[in-house]
Parts: sequence; structure tokens; C-alpha cells
Amino acid sequence: MLPGGKKPLGIYLHIPFCIRKCLYCDFLSAPSDEAAREAYVKALLSEIDAQAPLYSDFCAQTVFFGGGTPSLLTERQTAAILERLYQRFSFAPEAEREITLEANPGTLTREKLRAWKQAGVNRLSIGLQSAHDEELKALGRIHTWKEFLAGYEAARQAGFSDLNVDLMSALPGQNVETWMDTLKKTADLEPEHISAYSLIIEEGTPFYDWYGTGEEAGAERTEQDTETGAAEAESRLLPPDRKPLPTEEEDRLMYERTGEFLKERGYERYEISNYARPGHACRHNLAYWERTDYAGFGLGAASLRENVRWSNTSDMAEYLAHAGEPGENTVIKKERTRLTRQEQMEEFMFLGLRKTQGVSAEVFRGLFGEELEKVYAQPAEQLIREGLLVRCRKEDGELFFRLTDRGIDVSNRALAMFLF
Repeated sequence: MLPGGKKPLGIYLHIPFCIRKCLYCDFLSAPSDEAAREAYVKALLSEIDAQAPLYSDFCAQTVFFGGGTPSLLTERQTAAILERLYQRFSFAPEAEREITLEANPGTLTREKLRAWKQAGVNRLSIGLQSAHDEELKALGRIHTWKEFLAGYEAARQAGFSDLNVDLMSALPGQNVETWMDTLKKTADLEPEHISAYSLIIEEGTPFYDWYGTGEEAGAERTEQDTETGAAEAESRLLPPDRKPLPTEEEDRLMYERTGEFLKERGYERYEISNYARPGHACRHNLAYWERTDYAGFGLGAASLRENVRWSNTSDMAEYLAHAGEPGENTVIKKERTRLTRQEQMEEFMFLGLRKTQGVSAEVFRGLFGEELEKVYAQPAEQLIREGLLVRCRKEDGELFFRLTDRGIDVSNRALAMFLF
């Protein structure tokens, strides 16, 4: 039971600044100067003040600084944001909180690390992506492997005992050997958590101009998709300094060997792209997949409160001008939607099945008053026949449905089956 019988809450803070935009990045972020960051933090604090009364019945369990590059903020700015959250929100006891900050290795300093620890940050997510400098350069990253190692060691010396390292496969010029070398070098450092994503090429990025559309490793491709992609690639001329992407075969082999290798090194896969040592799964992200309410603050930040979803404006001028307005229907809140019962059930399935544990039929019944096997009889039976989904019971008899390894390989198609 949470303090005072309150409902659990996650808090997300979007910091939309970076030193230089990476070549593959389509996130809401851009370079900035000190004055712009200071004005933004001031607006962010005003939004926290204005919106906190809406969450009087909630207790914050997790906080996540995402971006962009949250580690660009000064120690004072980060501490001020956390202090304002502590003042305006009810929080779980300190020992039960998870407060994560995303950090770029090129922005880590010992002073910042000590200040973050003192302010209450107890988990860092460090964006390495690759242990090979030439691959980092191809991505447009600002750091080197050596700089990452220095930052990682400094984080340990500052007392951080919960570290995640972000990695990315299927990069330009990468092959299975260099990817496995990155995995090995990372695992040798023994971080508590590893996120291993495949490069996805998005429109509006330089990578899209060079390489065309991209697909996540392990995603199912049709013959038509393959032919279309090949034709598109042939029609594009890479600049002389750009290396080609790995082949589809290499991409899939990287994906398959990732899970095998990390399992051997003591990391449990608990979500499609996330691996953790026992007790170190990211609680904030688990809350997303389990549809726990969360409050998003900052430019473009998304929120879910009692089955109402919305996103903040992506217009910086509009955000700065109206962030401090109170209430549920402010100017900055966009695409506000109350989810129907059907939409809630769909989210329960396609978000919950991202977890390797799967979804609980008992929890489904408690939330919606219906039997999961009845509501989703057709897609569940079809996926079970195809070997993509299984029924399983825990030791206490609780019934779960989860994707098989093959189901995870084609998760996009499998999860889409639960959308009516």
C-alpha cells in the first residue's frame, strides 16, 4: 500500500537540448545556448507548480529525465527541478524511489555526478551506442569509447550502483564481429542494465536522406518489402564518407546473438530490447508497459492520468508562454483523449506483451470484468497455433499469455493482432 492509500505515479521530464543533433535522431531536441536552457527550466518549474494539484491523490515512485541530453543542464538546474518535485508531489520513501537521468558520455563531469547523487538521482542511463569510434562518428555522436569509459568509471566512483548502458546495432559499417565486440566490452564493465536497440531510420533525418526507410532488427519482412527496400537503396547515392548498412542477414544475426550472449553473462531479458541483472529492471519503463499513470512535464512530454492521454505542445514559444497555466485544459496540452474501454484493453495487450513475462489474465479480469481468452480468442488462438504466443502459469496458478522467442522476433505483427 502506498502512503495514504494514494495511487502510483511516474514522472517524466523532457529536456529538449543537445550539443549536436545525431544524424539518426528524430527526437524532439536541438542545440541551444545557456540562456535558452535557463528560460526553459524556469518554464518547466512553472509547469510543475501549475499541474501538481491535479496529482494530489498520487504518490510518485519514479522520475525520469529524458531528452535530448538532460546531462547538459547545470548541477543547479537539475537540483532545482528535483527540489520542486519534492515540494509539490508526494513521494514514496527514498529507499523505494527510482530517479533516472539520461546522460551523454561527452557531457559527464565528476562535479555533475556528485551533485546529481546528492540531489537524489540514483540511476544513470548512459548513451554509449558503440564501443567503436568509427561507428560513433558515423552516427554523429560527440563522444569516444575512451570518454565513455572515463565517465562510466567516474559514475561508479561517485557512488552510482544502478547504471544502464544504451547500445545500438545495425549501424553503418557495422558487422556481427564489431557488434559482438561492443556487447562484450560493455558486459565486461558489469552495468546493472543494458538496453540494446536496433537502428531505426526515421523520416526527417540525414540517415533517411542517405539510406531510405529502415526497419527494426528482428521485424518480419515480406518479399515485397525486401524488393522495395533494395530498389530504394539503389536509387540513392551515399556520400563518399558514408558506409552502407549491414545486410538483412547480418542484422538478424546481431539480433539473435544479443539475447544469447547477454543471457550467458547474467542479464535477463525482461522486455523486447531491455536486459537487466536480477532486481535492476527499469521500474519507470515497466510502469509505461503496465499502464501506470504518469505525468509528463516539458516540451512534447506525454501524460496518462486516469485513462486520459495528452501530449504537451512541441512549439517552444507556445510552451514558454503558457507552461505556468493551471488546470486540465491549458494551451500547452494537445491531443487530449479519454481512452475508451476498448482502447484500454488494446493498450493492456500490446504494451504488456512487450514484457517477456507477458500479460496476466487475472489482472485483465480485475480491470475489465471480462475473460482475456474470450475477448481476444481469435488473435490469441491464431498466434498460439503459429507458435508466437503461449499460455503459461506461475507457481501460484496465475495464468499469463506471453510471446515466444519467435513471437518477439516478429513482435510488430504479433502485437498488431490485438488492435481491433
